[in-house]
Amino acid sequence: MTQPPDQPSAQGGFGPPQDQPPSGGPGFGAPVPPPPSQAPQPGYGAPQQPGPYAQQPGPYGQPPQAGPYGQPPQAGPYGRPQQPGPYGAQPGYGYPPQPPYPIGPDAPSAGSRNPFKRRPALVAGAAVVALLVVGAVVVALTSGGGDDQAGKNGKGGKPVASGSDSPGTDAPVNPGDGSGGNAESQDLNAGRKPGEAKVLWYKEAPDAPASGADAPGMWITGTTAVKAAYKELVAYGVADGKPAWDPITFPQKICAVTPVKSSDDKVVVAYMSGSSSRAKCNQLQQVDLNTGAKGWTAQVADGALFDSVISVDLTLAGDTLMVGRSQSGTAYDLHSGKKLFDKKKYGTACFPTAFAGGERQLVSVASCGAGGADEHEEVQGLDPRTGNVRWTQKLDKGWSVQRAYSVDPLVLYLTNQAKNAWNISTIKTDGTFRSEVGVDEDFAPECGWALLDRDLQGCEGVAADANTLYLPTKATTGANEIVAVDLSTGKEKWRVKSPADSSMQPIRIEGGRLVAYVEPTYDTGGQVVSIPTTGTAHTPTKLLQNPQGTARIESGFFSKSIAWADGRFYLSTTHLTGKDDAKEKLMLAFGK
Repeated sequence: MTQPPDQPSAQGGFGPPQDQPPSGGPGFGAPVPPPPSQAPQPGYGAPQQPGPYAQQPGPYGQPPQAGPYGQPPQAGPYGRPQQPGPYGAQPGYGYPPQPPYPIGPDAPSAGSRNPFKRRPALVAGAAVVALLVVGAVVVALTSGGGDDQAGKNGKGGKPVASGSDSPGTDAPVNPGDGSGGNAESQDLNAGRKPGEAKVLWYKEAPDAPASGADAPGMWITGTTAVKAAYKELVAYGVADGKPAWDPITFPQKICAVTPVKSSDDKVVVAYMSGSSSRAKCNQLQQVDLNTGAKGWTAQVADGALFDSVISVDLTLAGDTLMVGRSQSGTAYDLHSGKKLFDKKKYGTACFPTAFAGGERQLVSVASCGAGGADEHEEVQGLDPRTGNVRWTQKLDKGWSVQRAYSVDPLVLYLTNQAKNAWNISTIKTDGTFRSEVGVDEDFAPECGWALLDRDLQGCEGVAADANTLYLPTKATTGANEIVAVDLSTGKEKWRVKSPADSSMQPIRIEGGRLVAYVEPTYDTGGQVVSIPTTGTAHTPTKLLQNPQGTARIESGFFSKSIAWADGRFYLSTTHLTGKDDAKEKLMLAFGK
């Protein structure tokens, strides 16, 4: 959804993740950071800045505690001075990963390029929250994000053991032309080594215009893997890649999808009303992922003046579909298409500009009082069926919610462009503050990129359970780590290093264990590993070793989405370049 003028851009991330926009320029309203040589570098011990929530005098109304001035610094866990806070000393923060620099769709992730330090925000208050921020900052980038989107694809169950030990004697694998047929070509399993998984199937993308096209969404059910690409919705059998149902071709290009499926395997796709420059993203189609059956349709109405449907966000919250415009939203019943309620302007010029959804909660972010003395953002918890407001949390002026890394529990990533600051906060079910991340580290989940949208749930590479947040560190070369953060305290519980000389990112929580993806290297395929989340030993156990012979294809998905379901690993592109020199990759599936 578009934001009012002068609002920060929708690029967020834990110490911003690694976005890959489909074109060369920054998104609408995207802040352009100065070159590294001009970046502000305030050191630790610099005066504290106000945080995103209204500052209170101290916990439970008590007078504030002495600040950092005049107090000797204490050694932090990484040899850096700690900053005193209302709940005791908190560790400082390091440099966050790269900001939303535009990286072409054919360019691989380049690691951190962010010229700013980030400022840690320390929280005060229990009933009414206050956050204090120190140091210098970041602008974020990149599913899953919130509410572990990638992890919700497919069924759960216990982790599956590593791949078959038999070498590559399988029949040729269809290299894929988007049809899902069984045409024989190169054998991607030729030369498969003992212990390596099979390439179950590989699909190439349908043709896209020279200007490029979106390929959003990837949904895995017990029987089908479904993918959107330009104007099509295609479905393949999870085990063999054969067409599960005939492709659905829309009259115009797909412009939005629900990032996760419902519990009964339904999604909603939005497509454009036409091909002209005045076309709108306002046509809705519900689809059954298992059968390809089309359900209800609807046309999203325009809102008030400046409340556009040129771009929309689709959010699922249980059985409710929320369609977000630029300054409002309309909720529909997912199964019938019946309109449930509108979320419109409220209070003193508060305009809902973004939504995030989970099984039990719908979250709204509103921009209030734009241009006035009381300009700020508010976060509200809504009843998904009625739209009734359950709680409201007001942020201090200048703070903006960029991402919801999880909705249940609610973990928000916020930025302050003017202060070059960011903050990661966890909010309780009643809207009160729970904790903030206070770990001295550079984090790098991967978040989606959008020109006009503030895509709250567009991040992958981050996972959460009831009490722990799991996020990857940034590594410019070699192995990185996954850090487990206690959501009650914001402190680090444990960390584990990638088992290969490449980065590792969380996918989902499964059977009480964290499932993670280890990216391929130049001479080895990627891995899927399982990490114990409890106890003292957090050594990764290999669930799947992708073959070395397809490492180049696997690493060629630079703009990608990943999923793990029923012992199979899926990789798909999220953007098509439209180049005519070769067929583009669409999906790749590995298994035993």
